Amino acid sequence: MITEIDRKARSGYPVLLVLSVLTLALLASTVKLAGSGNVVGSVLSMLALVVVSIGWGGFFMVHPNESKVLQLFGRYAGTAKEAGLRWTNPFLSKIAVSTRVRNFESSALKVNDSSGNPIEIASVVVWRVVDSAEATFEVDDYESFVRIQSEAALRNMASAHPYEAHQGEAVALRSNPTEIAEFLKVEVQDRLQKAGVEVIEARISHLAYAQEIASAMLKRQQAQAIVAARNTIVEGAVGMVKMALAELKSQGVVDLDEERKASMASNLLVVLCGEENAQPVINSGSLYS
Repeated sequence: MITEIDRKARSGYPVLLVLSVLTLALLASTVKLAGSGNVVGSVLSMLALVVVSIGWGGFFMVHPNESKVLQLFGRYAGTAKEAGLRWTNPFLSKIAVSTRVRNFESSALKVNDSSGNPIEIASVVVWRVVDSAEATFEVDDYESFVRIQSEAALRNMASAHPYEAHQGEAVALRSNPTEIAEFLKVEVQDRLQKAGVEVIEARISHLAYAQEIASAMLKRQQAQAIVAARNTIVEGAVGMVKMALAELKSQGVVDLDEERKASMASNLLVVLCGEENAQPVINSGSLYS
């Protein structure tokens, strides 16, 4: 595996001055020698001018948050990172690699979760290149590699977790966004490590049931919400009935036998748990008729 080597390229400004002076001097010398008829001197001056002209090919510009990968006849020769005008061996080829922070948003993928339910899921991955040599030489196209591997990691993560917890699952896609984001980040980073890419953040940007089961799942969610609400209402109503009976007994308002306690508890539960307002009934007889 090729790892990055930091190469210190010379500042281009002193070299620019030297080459400018040499070029002008050699041009003047060539013209002068050619005019005087000195063929040998003129040829030598022209050859020197060609050598200096080749030196101009050594200039290159490094922008902020950019690296230039240098190659000499196919062999990796290092990476220049210092921003500004630089000069190096003119026979070195230069490949620009951006080290800026970038983000990739996947398309909505259709995949089955761990329970077998078809869902639609998409993610946003924030990443940057930290090893220009690996990004250039270890993979064919690191941007395409990031895209494909991020989607593969998303599919793998979605198929390993349920959409929502039902039977005691520890982590679910909808219920545990923080844990899922960390799991996805680790999964993507493992796949992109060989490409010299660092994953800064990875999060789910879209999550929904697939259209063919969305209606059925909505009904199930509504039913679960109704059941949960009913449980809360019943728990509260039972507590209120218990408190009412205890208060009646402690205050000595009325002494009820077990049958009347059951009847009163039944009536109170109907009033407290019913969806309609209770209709009062006045008993004109005795307590037992």
